[in-house]
Amino acid sequence: MQAEPILRAQGLTKHFAVTQGLLWSSVVGWVQAVDGISFAIRQGETLAIVGESGCGKTTTAKLVLRLEQPTAGHVFVDGKDVHALSGDSLKEYRTTVQAVFQDPFSSLSPRMRVREIVAETLVVNRTASAHEIKERVAAILNAVGLRPQQANLYPHEFSGGQRQRIAVASALVSNPKLIVLDEPVSALDVSIRAQIMNLLVDLQKQFGVSYLLIAHHLATTKYMAHEVAVMYLGKIVERAKTKELFKNPLHPYTKALFSAALPAHPDIVREEIILTGEVPSPINPPSGCRFHPRCPFAMRHCSEVEPEEKEMAPGHLVACHLY
Repeated sequence: MQAEPILRAQGLTKHFAVTQGLLWSSVVGWVQAVDGISFAIRQGETLAIVGESGCGKTTTAKLVLRLEQPTAGHVFVDGKDVHALSGDSLKEYRTTVQAVFQDPFSSLSPRMRVREIVAETLVVNRTASAHEIKERVAAILNAVGLRPQQANLYPHEFSGGQRQRIAVASALVSNPKLIVLDEPVSALDVSIRAQIMNLLVDLQKQFGVSYLLIAHHLATTKYMAHEVAVMYLGKIVERAKTKELFKNPLHPYTKALFSAALPAHPDIVREEIILTGEVPSPINPPSGCRFHPRCPFAMRHCSEVEPEEKEMAPGHLVACHLY
């Protein structure tokens, strides 16, 4: 019997109102940022959500972190509906779920010492003594590859990679079960990226924490994720175990994403897929399959009927009329 997943999203939807006028504003449309997506993450595993800018990845992360209220659908963490929590159960949620953001320059307060930044979740949510907090902060700084003596410094005294280590330490200190990683390495130098990715993978093994990874770099995804969900215009178009997806991408959009990424070796010959046109506006997405205006394999009913998700191999789901 499989354990209940740490995180489960069910029919998750977020539409933003588009208004017109200043004094008497009226709603003229809706941005369909996330439109009825479902996924789950088990303890100690990583699910990556990939797709180009504007596909709804970050909105999904915000819904999981309670930074946005869903229009429809639910997010369950440890079996509890995240958006229905209050009081002590909300406090518990805030220690169970943490986040590491893209830019370590803007996510750390420049006026706080590292010690205070890292200890913040313990001080706010937990009743731990000053001595326990100090020991925990020293241990977690050690775990992310920083020296406990550096706890007295300010963020501006560190490099970009070190700041991201501080952000990871601050997310880990409350022993969370889930960390949302929103593009955790894309603002860093290429030379530092591998170090932070290795660190995150090692910490996952050490602490058994689950990750929801928001990424557009396929190399990051391949290295860190156990499972990948490919998103296009607010919908998940394909979902599979990482190895299976990279070996056998099925959806035309997934194939195009892979063909645009740099190959692992210069001699690898791959089919080149050039997508025509721009990503349509999420205010007025195409009918039927949202990818059909740019799809090289589009058939007539692609523009009329929305494709259902089908399981093509164990755990490999695709929403496409070709299958």
